[in-house]
Amino acid sequence: MKLFLLLVGMVFILEGLPYVAFPEAMRGWLAKLSQTPAGQLRVVGLVVMVVGFLLCWVVQRTDLFVE
Repeated sequence: MKLFLLLVGMVFILEGLPYVAFPEAMRGWLAKLSQTPAGQLRVVGLVVMVVGFLLCWVVQRTDLFVE
């Protein structure tokens, strides 16, 4: 549970960073994002989820990242 909460905290940090560092750019990007078709957003979301899943799977199942 501790690891999960640490990961959620890291996600919050990474999600909030662009809004703190580049608020005007984010406003423009969000305006463009709101005009993107729903189907395209779903495809991008699915691709990102699959990449995240594969990254977690590789890290868990291999010794590639052991120091």
